[in-house]
Amino acid sequence: MRKSAGWMTIWDDRILEAIRAEGSGSPTPLSEHSHIHVQKSHISQRLKKLADYNLLEHLGNGVYIITPEGEKYLDGDLDATDLAYNDLDEER
Repeated sequence: MRKSAGWMTIWDDRILEAIRAEGSGSPTPLSEHSHIHVQKSHISQRLKKLADYNLLEHLGNGVYIITPEGEKYLDGDLDATDLAYNDLDEER
């Protein structure tokens, strides 16, 4: 069973699952995914948040890949409440 954190939404799991299945993801293709029913702007916000908690890695140009931590979370081997927040926008 996955152990989500209070900052997470139901769409975070769907986004992570889609990116794992596809190998990478960005807001537009994810907004067209059959299991994700939110707008592109919301997906973009969630991608940034998931990267801030190191579940995704931003490669640039809006493209994200899943990290080893993201894989562990999806497999139920990582408690997301243990993840540290790292505002990646401050580093850019």
